[in-house]
Amino acid sequence: MRQIVLDTETTGLEPQQGHRVIEIGCVELINRRLTRRHYHQYINPEREVDQGAIEVHGITNEFLADKPVFADVAAEFWEFIRGAELVIHNAAFDIGFLNHEFARLGMPPVTSECRVLDTLALARQKHPGQKNNLDALCKRYGVDNSHRELHGALLDAEILADVYLLLTGGQTALELGTETQVTTSENNKGVESSGRISADRRPLRVILASPEELSLHEKKLAAIDKVSGGNCLWLQQDAAAENA
Repeated sequence: MRQIVLDTETTGLEPQQGHRVIEIGCVELINRRLTRRHYHQYINPEREVDQGAIEVHGITNEFLADKPVFADVAAEFWEFIRGAELVIHNAAFDIGFLNHEFARLGMPPVTSECRVLDTLALARQKHPGQKNNLDALCKRYGVDNSHRELHGALLDAEILADVYLLLTGGQTALELGTETQVTTSENNKGVESSGRISADRRPLRVILASPEELSLHEKKLAAIDKVSGGNCLWLQQDAAAENA
């Protein structure tokens, strides 16, 4: 299972108002294990960054002036994410901006190649009535974000990866390492990100249902569907997925 934890920074809040992506940060998970592969890119948006946005992420117009435009990095970014499940906090925001960028180039939307998991929706289901922004989740799950004074796409993606693993219950303790990795992006050589989980840790065991177990599961769903008069939610979801 390949997942990409992703975050973006932008010039403002609405792509429909001409706002653009200025930073993309991604970290890769394979079978819920950080691989230390990541994608990180600053982008010249070919427009001014709103002052309110600069106050959030600290990325200035002067800093972006010599960075590549989205058209120059789109193919590389697409190849990095294609076929993966994207793990994003408040996914509608980031996906909306990325789809807008790809549409400008005549490319298909992100969802044509990737599934999307919204950790904000997941957190709201698990913690209804509570704050579920990234800072609140870090505090709730004991994830250190003390070095996060401003928003940054790669840093936020690394933090979200830690939060996601704890939020979904597959890991209850993180092995914090001291290794660093230099980004592979040609335009950002020398940018380092901390390795947050030991690369030497054995992959988490994945246990799949046997054919016999799957058969019993299908029989149980059929029985539920019969008793409920055709209202078995699991079967409805499967049917919707097949027709999507």
